Amino acid sequence: MDYVLLLAGFVLLIKGADFFVEGSAGAAAKLRIPPIIIGLTVVAMGTSAPECAVSVAASLKGDNAVAVSNVIGSNIFNLMVVCGVCAVFSPLTVKAKTLKKEFPLSVLAAVLLLGTGYLGMEISRTDGLVLLVLFAAFLIWLVMEAKKARGGQGEQAEVRNRSGWLCFLYIAGGLAAIVAGGDLVVDAAAAIAVSFGWSQTFIGLTVVAMGTSLPELVTSVVAAKKGEADMALGNVIGSNLFNILLVLGLAGAISPMEVLLENLIDGIILVGMSSIVWIFAWCKKEISRMEGAAMLAIYAVYMGYICIR
Repeated sequence: MDYVLLLAGFVLLIKGADFFVEGSAGAAAKLRIPPIIIGLTVVAMGTSAPECAVSVAASLKGDNAVAVSNVIGSNIFNLMVVCGVCAVFSPLTVKAKTLKKEFPLSVLAAVLLLGTGYLGMEISRTDGLVLLVLFAAFLIWLVMEAKKARGGQGEQAEVRNRSGWLCFLYIAGGLAAIVAGGDLVVDAAAAIAVSFGWSQTFIGLTVVAMGTSLPELVTSVVAAKKGEADMALGNVIGSNLFNILLVLGLAGAISPMEVLLENLIDGIILVGMSSIVWIFAWCKKEISRMEGAAMLAIYAVYMGYICIR
């Protein structure tokens, strides 16, 4: 039965992502907002819903180590696997603005998480509230960027031949399918993992982190295949920022979270991997197929480290 649910979850994820990207791209065109902004907001928030649900639920239950591990593991997966797979399918062209603004913010958020965890070996309620304030500032900045971009594009933006209500239905229906599919995949995969006798800690660092990142993976791959590279990158960068600022902010505000030495090590790895992807993108203003394959290989090495430590 678990295998059937796993398959059903994948079907919902794939079809949901297809509708979600179509609706988001249509909305971006109609509102004359660049796809990168849609990716950083609507798409990122939608695909980060599983991480938010898992981490907040873990915080409410007092299982805070799972909340921290889930966010760090998901962010590493987003960077190395989601971007890597997208680049292997189709090289990701990166705009200069993304390199100078969104990418540095993503690296800075990873450094902030590492510093916060190191200073007190916990994410306190105060830390959580600070993260939430920073998240609110990030949203305000995005709104301002969207207004400037909308004003600059004028009437030359391509408007897809689809009504606003239909775009909304595509987004809402696709998001519902993505969240439901993600829940099915995580629950089924966790049950299968337990049947093999794997520990809960290992499951949290691997199955849960990967499972809650499946919406980002499927949505970004679909966006890349449809030629929406900006939306694919925006989804990854936005999801990583949402995970640190919103997800950990909420979880920390609910209940202080202990940061383990293993979390700090993974945090250092996250900062390093964030920097690597930024350098790859900066060198040729794109992430090539070879670089995508290298990112997947780096993630495989990291998984090997997780298994033996």
